[in-house]
Amino acid sequence: MTNPLLSNWDTPFQLPPFDAITDADFAPALDAALEEGRAAYQAIAETPEAPTFANTIEAMELADETLDRVAGVFFNLAGSDATPMREALQRDYAPKFSAYASEITNNRALWQRIKTLWEQRDRLDLTPEQARVLMLTHRSFVRAGAALEGAAADRLTEVKSRLAVLGTSFMQNLLADEREWFMELEEADLEGLPDFAIDAARAAGEEKGVDGPVVTLSRSIIVPFLQFSPRRDLRETAYKAWAARGANGGETDNLGIAAETLALREERAGLLGYDSFAAFKLETEMAKTPDAVRDLLMQVWEPAKAQADADAETLTQMMRDEGVNGDLEPWDWRYYAEKRRKAEHDLDEAALKPYLQLDAMIEASFDCANRLFGLEFAPLDVTLYHPDARAWEVTRNGAHIAVFIGDYFARGSKRSGAWCSAMRSQKKLGGDTRPIVVNVCNFAKGDPALLSYDDARTLFHEFGHALHQMLSDVTYGSISGTSVARDFVELPSQLYEHWLEVPEVLEKHARHAETGAAMPKDLLDRLLAAQTYDMGFQTVEYVASALVDLDFHDGKTPADPMAAQAETLGRIGMPHAIGMRHATPHFAHVFAGDGYSSGYYSYMWSEVMDADAFEAFEEAGGAFDAEMARKLETFILSAGGSQEADALYTAFRGRMPGVEALLKGRGLDQVA
Repeated sequence: MTNPLLSNWDTPFQLPPFDAITDADFAPALDAALEEGRAAYQAIAETPEAPTFANTIEAMELADETLDRVAGVFFNLAGSDATPMREALQRDYAPKFSAYASEITNNRALWQRIKTLWEQRDRLDLTPEQARVLMLTHRSFVRAGAALEGAAADRLTEVKSRLAVLGTSFMQNLLADEREWFMELEEADLEGLPDFAIDAARAAGEEKGVDGPVVTLSRSIIVPFLQFSPRRDLRETAYKAWAARGANGGETDNLGIAAETLALREERAGLLGYDSFAAFKLETEMAKTPDAVRDLLMQVWEPAKAQADADAETLTQMMRDEGVNGDLEPWDWRYYAEKRRKAEHDLDEAALKPYLQLDAMIEASFDCANRLFGLEFAPLDVTLYHPDARAWEVTRNGAHIAVFIGDYFARGSKRSGAWCSAMRSQKKLGGDTRPIVVNVCNFAKGDPALLSYDDARTLFHEFGHALHQMLSDVTYGSISGTSVARDFVELPSQLYEHWLEVPEVLEKHARHAETGAAMPKDLLDRLLAAQTYDMGFQTVEYVASALVDLDFHDGKTPADPMAAQAETLGRIGMPHAIGMRHATPHFAHVFAGDGYSSGYYSYMWSEVMDADAFEAFEEAGGAFDAEMARKLETFILSAGGSQEADALYTAFRGRMPGVEALLKGRGLDQVA
């Protein structure tokens, strides 16, 4: 029988035929796609004609079409709905994919063709987009070691293969720890928890096969528990389990993986002639150098730490007033901060959440996209990979733009966090290809599903990434959508979060789950007034993680990553009662692949731009100013990686921004 992954997909919008695909189909499909790709690249390398942009670069752009299609399905499912077989396949194919990539960049004949085109680039009469693709292709081959020979080339191949295996193991260990741990609660343990947290705990218990409520390590469950439970002993147990993910010893321990990963990254950078992995990694980013990253982070760290230290004194006094002695601990902060928020802003999350229904927030994100870019969203009745997932057709003026898939609920088979990916990316080469874009979140289930304000912000954030994919308008897939510098890729997502804060958006979409009444104006005003509340905590936990990541990769590799983490936190004066947002053993951004390695700072680098960019809307006439929306689509969302990131931002804004708008947006501009 024909493998459904390799057949022509006679489905609506050529969606993958999920109902026909089984786990047993993936290995033969991946093997066939890899062989097809190998043959295509070899044919390019052996072409007797002199190299041209069309017979070399454009041919390479199309060489992996089948592999992109099959891998796009596999990796989306492996992350959002893991099975034992899918996890085994990830482990098996990590070194195979690495070997495949190395075969391509180590192909001397192929490299010579690319090198020849690069040397002739001024005589090739290329379009600006073609010139950009040629530059990026040449640069990627150089950075992959194509210019190396002999033992150095062989060792680099070995290093990259081992790093691929380690990254897969790190993520699977983390998922296993998150999946296995839970804490059963007695009915008395539910005291103080709002109804939405109790409902989520009961639903989690059902999923775990337990007769009663449980706390799991899903952020959407453990954070509300830490916010509302008056049981300090249970908060401590839950927090310590959350902090210990990946560091529990045994088969799922990630500490050895982290140490080996850092050592191999340093070796990789050295083989390529760089002083450090950070220097290698940052060369292609907007920041360019480790010093530029550290300068930005420290500009933000100082006022954030000052605010956090002042807040810690207030929260400690609240503990004392309740007769609790000892130090303010990480499992105390959220509990007392929530009490303080209710006291100072009269803002109770339990009263707020009924106004933030998941379906209403999805509709709000769609409505903003319609007002800004003219996009329309129609539900699709199609079979997807999981019953929780749903799909929409995205159109503009009646023309098909994309398929958008939303997969919003937490489950044991899904890795933690939230992300956006594309099962198919936009391109024009070889025919107009429209994207299939996926947003994955980990919200607690409910009837109806209710979000915290942070959850709603996450939904808008990931949808900003989705817009970057959906509105992409380039010829070449290698520069499509989010294929941009890592410290630029978060600009569209973080910028889109600002529309959730626009009063008219909340006035229209924040309606009570039971009564349908709009959020009362006084509650809306208090919500918006509290947007910078506890920002010292939020900024400190993030920047500490970014500085640890940078220190790991800027200089000599530490033999003991945990000791190095402690040294960095000690040097910057990390407050005792605040934990890193992502400590080393569960720092998936950095160790589950190298996407954000030496690059976790990029969220803040992008925030400098997103704060400034939203100011541009406000200066121009409001959040839905048509001309600014046109410029945002033209120079940012549709452009992909067709130009350098600073050139794209400058085209949009007229200049590059400073850190001032970021500090103002976080309420840290007045901190002494």
